[in-house]
Amino acid sequence: MNKRIAILATDGFEESELKSPKEAMEKEGFTVEIISEKEGKIKGWADGNWSNEYTVDKTIANATASDYNALVLPGGVINPDKLRRNDDALKFVKYFFEQKKPVAAICHGPQTLISAGVVEGRKMTSFSSIKDDLINAGANWVDEEVVVDEGFVTSRNPDDLPAFNSKLIEEIKEGKHELQHA
Repeated sequence: MNKRIAILATDGFEESELKSPKEAMEKEGFTVEIISEKEGKIKGWADGNWSNEYTVDKTIANATASDYNALVLPGGVINPDKLRRNDDALKFVKYFFEQKKPVAAICHGPQTLISAGVVEGRKMTSFSSIKDDLINAGANWVDEEVVVDEGFVTSRNPDDLPAFNSKLIEEIKEGKHELQHA
């Protein structure tokens, strides 16, 4: 089952939230590409400090959303705040919802989804500090390890990664979800 997955991230992503899902998906045989604002490398964040660098496979400008079967948005405080101000990133995200493809976001990752206008009416979770932002954007926020709403997977924090990765892979294998919507 050859699936291509996009991980959308930029400097300041929570390292475990990119590395762990990426490794889990590659173990399943999926092709996983890091899409970012710039070419070269992006720097992760771990334990309150800058961390390792990861190679960007494609820039948002050079990536075509239709080439991917699913989208993953890692958290971190800095990463989603940068991405939510990038119109091309928001269009890229919105495409996955419009095409009914699986999307997964963890921790602060849903902040980008708020700006993309895709959370209204969706059952989801996130890092607790953005709960009010999601509720104000119309989401049905719940405090659970992992939430799945028609191919849309969300989790709260790095402790939830095992459950997040498992559900993410399950949703990718299922493919498009007719009730997935923006």
